Amino acid sequence: MRILFASSAAIAIPCLRALVFGEGGEPSPPVVRRPWTVVGVLTNPDSSRGRGGVVLPTDIALATEEINQRLVLEGGEPIPILKFEKLNGASREAVAALSPDLLVSFAYGKIFGPKFLALFPSGGINIHPSLLPRYRGPTPIPAAILHGDRETGITVQRIALEMDAGDILLQESFPLSGRETTERLSFFVAERAPGLLIQVLQDMLAGKLQGMPQDNNQATYCHLIKKEDGKIDWSRSARDIDAQIRAYTPWPLCYTLHKGQLLYVLEAEPVDEGEGAPGGEGKPPPGVVVGVDKGRGILVQTGEGLLALRRLQYATKKALDWKSFLNGARDMVGSRLGDS
Repeated sequence: MRILFASSAAIAIPCLRALVFGEGGEPSPPVVRRPWTVVGVLTNPDSSRGRGGVVLPTDIALATEEINQRLVLEGGEPIPILKFEKLNGASREAVAALSPDLLVSFAYGKIFGPKFLALFPSGGINIHPSLLPRYRGPTPIPAAILHGDRETGITVQRIALEMDAGDILLQESFPLSGRETTERLSFFVAERAPGLLIQVLQDMLAGKLQGMPQDNNQATYCHLIKKEDGKIDWSRSARDIDAQIRAYTPWPLCYTLHKGQLLYVLEAEPVDEGEGAPGGEGKPPPGVVVGVDKGRGILVQTGEGLLALRRLQYATKKALDWKSFLNGARDMVGSRLGDS
C-alpha cells in the first residue's frame, strides 16, 4: 500500500516516523519491511516564523529531511516532499505521479476537495485530536481546555468532503486533569496517535476495518485562533482566565497591559474563595493586583475570584517566575492590569 502523508505540524511527526520506521518511530538496522510505503509527504510551503521572520520549512518537512538522511544512509530512497500553497491542478498532477493508494492526514491545514480525493483508490484517513463529533475543526486541543472538559481523545476517521464528518474508524479517550496546556496535551496526543494509526492500517489491510457514522446532531465546532484571542478580560472568572492561559500556550499567549507595557501571563492558577485573599472591606475592581501569596504568586482580582500569576513576561524581556518579576516591578501591587 502506497501512502501519501499530509501534515504541516510537529504533532504529526511521531506518526510519520511510525509509518517509516515502525510503531516505535526509531530505525533499527536493517529496516523492517512493512506492508506499506510512504511515497510522499505533502505539506505547506516554507514561511516566515518567529520574531526574526526567518523563512523556514514546516516542522513536518524538517522531520522528513531528517528521515531521508537515515533512509539514504541505509541504501533507501528519500521520500519526496511536496509543498503547495493550493491543492490545484499542479498539485494533483504531482501527487498522481506518485501513484498513491491511500491519503493519511494529520494537522495538514487544508480541505481536500473531490478531485484531490479521487487520486486515492483506498480513500483517505485523518487523525483528529478530539472525540468526534465534538470539536470538528482546526483547534480541538485548545477547545477542550477552554471549555474545561474532563476528558478528550483521539479519533481516526475516514476523510469526507465535509470537514471532520467522516466515519469513525477508531477512537481513544483519556481523562484531563484540568491543568493541561495546549503544548503539553499536544505532546501527549503526538505520543498516543501512532499506535491508533498503525492499528487502523493493519485492520484495513486485513479487511477488518469498519466505520461508524458520526451523529451530526451532536457535532460541535472549533475555529482558527487569532492573536487577539489572547487578550485577557479581567471581568471574566479566574477559572475562565486560567483556562484561556493554558489553552493559548504556546500560541498566541495571553496578554494584558501593565502601565502601558504589554505583559504576557504565561502561567497562573485560580485561588479558591477564602484562600490567599487579602483582608479589607469590599471587592476591588477586576484587574487590580491585590497582593501576593507567598506559595502561589501575584494575586489579581477577577470578575469572580482571585487569579495567582506565576510566570510573566514583558514583551521586550525574558520570561520570569513571579518572584523574580516582582524584583523589577515593585509597583505591581495596587496597580490595575489592562489599563493603558
